[in-house]
Amino acid sequence: MSSGSTDETLPLLSAPVDGVPDVIDTAAGLDEAARSLAAGTGSVAVDAERASGYRYGQRAFLVQLRREGAGTILIDPEPFPDLRALDDVLRGTEWVLHASTQDLPCLADLDMKPDALFDTEVAARFLGFERFGLAAVVGETVGVRLAKEHSAVDWSTRPLPESWLAYAALDVEVLLDVANDLDARLHATGLAEYAQQEFEHLLDFTPTVHDEPWRRLNGLGSLKVPRQLGRARELWTSREAIARDGDTAPSRILRDREIVALSSARVRTADDVFRTLGTGRLTRRHAQRWADALMRADSLPEQDLPRRHRATAPGRRMDRALVKERTDALKTGMRDLSETTGIPHDLLLQPALVRSAAALPDPGDPDALEEFLVDAGARQWQRELSLPVLVDAARSVRG
Repeated sequence: MSSGSTDETLPLLSAPVDGVPDVIDTAAGLDEAARSLAAGTGSVAVDAERASGYRYGQRAFLVQLRREGAGTILIDPEPFPDLRALDDVLRGTEWVLHASTQDLPCLADLDMKPDALFDTEVAARFLGFERFGLAAVVGETVGVRLAKEHSAVDWSTRPLPESWLAYAALDVEVLLDVANDLDARLHATGLAEYAQQEFEHLLDFTPTVHDEPWRRLNGLGSLKVPRQLGRARELWTSREAIARDGDTAPSRILRDREIVALSSARVRTADDVFRTLGTGRLTRRHAQRWADALMRADSLPEQDLPRRHRATAPGRRMDRALVKERTDALKTGMRDLSETTGIPHDLLLQPALVRSAAALPDPGDPDALEEFLVDAGARQWQRELSLPVLVDAARSVRG
């Protein structure tokens, strides 16, 4: 978990209060951990460390838990098919996580899914914290400073260094106290019910699956013609296959900017690949793979090449102008609401929903707008606050 920025004048929390526990990587150890958690009381703090930028995918390489009466538990999930033994004993227990959308998917892959959760990042955002990374929230609530030098290390390393394990243990050691502080503040400010609805919504979070993930390449917008896009798609597909087979992050195989460079250049052979990218870390074998991918793309008939996505759907100029005017009015209304409530505008309602609402046939119709927001997944608290504002803003624009 990335710690974020914090006040460097606060006292540094450098070592877990009970020392660094041994990492559990055996069936017997996992059974003992399950018994300890079952005997504990109250909420459980949960965190996971991934090896983003080093390994393929987003699986967890360390899972940390802490519960009153059980202490801190560190699990190496790699030797196990799943962690269902832990999930079973935590049924009905509230999980405390920070930035839960980062960890819930990899925990779900291990058959660990909470029945209830408290997200300290979301709580901090409701309360108007200017900085809501873990370290900043810890500093603001419990008044200590977390070390952050291990937030981006390769957590697939084995054995894990003692200093890394201390860092990981401290993340969950402070979470329960942080949650208690934030929960008290939410109740004191009348925001607890809103936050609870948001926490319940997060229980069903799943990452977005993109129909054409290759289109998320950084720099793709610089490619102007279908043939170049076809080359980028083929290079991306080849890179994915190599990365998946080698359990290596795709960016360590071929960077996005290198895909874009190869797609736009006159590259036909492995030597051309070397001339375009330079030698560096490039191997002859991989250079040939990229050349082969480009040849496949170049052999595709025109009708099989991907097209550029239009930024907006085609329509009459007046229609687009009206939607833009509505969008500006709705955004202004939401910014004003944010200032009034102290809740960030993107937490009040996702900006994409505001833009989509502006394109409705009649966003000034409260019934139609509410139906749209319900279908889009807006929570009750979001609708209660934003619906009147959006309707008034839409009606202020003449269609």
